[in-house]
Amino acid sequence: MVHKIQEAVTVVDKLRVLYHLQLIDSRIDEIRKFRSNIPMEIKSLEEELDQMKKKLENIYEYIFSIKENINKHNKNIKSSDILIKKYEKQKDHIKNHKELYSLDKEIDYQRLEIQLAKKRINELSVKISKKEEIFKKKEYILKNKEEHLFHKKKELNHIQSENDKEEKILLEQSLSFSKKVDNNLLKTYQRIRNGVKNGVAVAPVQRGAPLGSYLAITPQKYSELIQRNKLLIDEHSGRILIDAELAEEEKKKSFVFCYNKKL
Repeated sequence: MVHKIQEAVTVVDKLRVLYHLQLIDSRIDEIRKFRSNIPMEIKSLEEELDQMKKKLENIYEYIFSIKENINKHNKNIKSSDILIKKYEKQKDHIKNHKELYSLDKEIDYQRLEIQLAKKRINELSVKISKKEEIFKKKEYILKNKEEHLFHKKKELNHIQSENDKEEKILLEQSLSFSKKVDNNLLKTYQRIRNGVKNGVAVAPVQRGAPLGSYLAITPQKYSELIQRNKLLIDEHSGRILIDAELAEEEKKKSFVFCYNKKL
């Protein structure tokens, strides 16, 4: 009878240490995942800024081309004005009605050219106004985005700095708890961790199924699990199973332990 109690306590101790190790390693995984995602997040924001800058450049170039067009029309107006003055002077020296008619026709044509050029300038000026308004709005958004990126980088650097400190502590904890697990069980734990995507080798059973799995364990296995007499492996996921109550106890201890370590 005493032998059975001794065995039960040993299994519970193993589960406690193993799940505590799992909590530490899972947090290390989170920190490393966060670290690997930082460059992607920053790159995404920088690419967004580059796209916005290109759009602003395109609008600026478009406005510039319109202004160039307006300048051409203004030059044409000046040329027409010069021609009109020239033709008006020539009228003082005409000798017949045919020449007068020809000059008047040229003058009317140049006045029409001026009228059309001014109309076109007005149309282009409206376009410039609209585009400049769009440009100002996009420029304002760009400045806000640049400020956001600056603060985001600062924020992520601060978080990463804190995470680096935490990771150092957690790595020490992981090594410490690894030494408390016998070699065969530690190898099993590491093999399972390496074989699953989320690195969870020890899974609490909640509502009849291991955390992260939709496949419930059998009532018989669940009964064995809550008795805590032996280590159980989930036949579907291959993970080591632990009951939810024991897992919750270790989770609370883990957070307290980590917090005290930081202090």
